[in-house]
Amino acid sequence: MLVDYHKFVFWYTRRTPGVRNQTSYEDNIKKIVEFSTVEGFWVCYCHLARPASLPSPTDLHLFKEGIRPLWEDSANCNGGKWIIRFKKVVSGRFWEDLVLALVGDQLDYGDNICGAVLSIRFNEDILSVWNRNASDHQAVMALRDSIKRHLKLPHSYVMEYKPHDASLRDNSSYRNTWLRG
Repeated sequence: MLVDYHKFVFWYTRRTPGVRNQTSYEDNIKKIVEFSTVEGFWVCYCHLARPASLPSPTDLHLFKEGIRPLWEDSANCNGGKWIIRFKKVVSGRFWEDLVLALVGDQLDYGDNICGAVLSIRFNEDILSVWNRNASDHQAVMALRDSIKRHLKLPHSYVMEYKPHDASLRDNSSYRNTWLRG
């Protein structure tokens, strides 16, 4: 039996290379569709472009309703994100598995999860799972373990964690991560 706990929203960001100010980033985030049931998810998902067909740099976001995919959002500002880098040929499968785990509320500490992002880049794709509380070490590590388990990540994949306040300080989502695991 599938349980529908949360309403979710898919967002899309197509970045302009070289332009990196907060106003343009926030203005570039576009809401694609929202859904509140697993059936609604499948209706939406069947019509979305697959990651392999998206241009670089593009971000796909799946967040719980009421949470915007911004570091400064009240649900995100005290949190952080687990980051996993993938070769382009496999990122679509891991993204789909992660989305299904989120929609089906399969990850541990699910109430601590805000959403997930797939960042399409030139040489690689980057998956990140955002959580509410970067200072709750037990929840952060349990989320890492749950992601590894549900995605069946090979041991060769390294996960990195970065609090959003550090991202705000260095204006970077994926550089200067704090924790590897």
